[in-house]
Amino acid sequence: MTQDTSSLTVPQAIRERRSIRHYLPDPVPDGQLSELLDLALEAPSSWNVQARSVVVVSDDEGRAALTRATGGQPHPQEAPLTLVFVAASQAWREDLSDIYDHALRSGAWNERFVSGFSEATLVFQQDLEQRGLLREYAVKDAVITATYAMLAATSMGLATSPMNGWDEQQVKRAIGIEDRDDLHIAMLLPVGRPAETRTHPGRRPRARQAFTGRYGAGEGGTR
Repeated sequence: MTQDTSSLTVPQAIRERRSIRHYLPDPVPDGQLSELLDLALEAPSSWNVQARSVVVVSDDEGRAALTRATGGQPHPQEAPLTLVFVAASQAWREDLSDIYDHALRSGAWNERFVSGFSEATLVFQQDLEQRGLLREYAVKDAVITATYAMLAATSMGLATSPMNGWDEQQVKRAIGIEDRDDLHIAMLLPVGRPAETRTHPGRRPRARQAFTGRYGAGEGGTR
């Protein structure tokens, strides 16, 4: 972090964010954490089923357990809290009436739309189930939520480090869902004040990674 990030725009937050491995022990204020969670949960989700949750792990025992689950990596232990993003592959089977009611009250959807939408959601999820893709879709939604959290944290002057290397069963045990086959770990995100400064390592040119219409075409491609 190289500047006061209290009022960063989205493009600034994207460019400012770095993955931090070492953290100061300073706690994240409750108000800031609440805002961070609210912003993360604004992330879109497939069919608005919102099949993702966030578990805030801040106690010493929980953080130590996450460090063990990540093979001894320091960030979950050093950061004052780690957000564990959980994907729920069976959430579509639950009562979704609160989601529909909220959309009706806000005027986002009408009764006709809700009726058709709820039926289409069921058909879509059943198709995913037949193709063995329920877990994959739920994890994608949870990762989108984690990305929102990273950018929101950066805009608040907080550091993060997205972690994708862990023993899933150990992480599930740490947050009390070891017996839930319908819940899956999507990402761990330590959050706190940075105890180190990391320089941008650079990215490959856009022309090498952005194409037009077909992979390898346009921009950097010559098909």
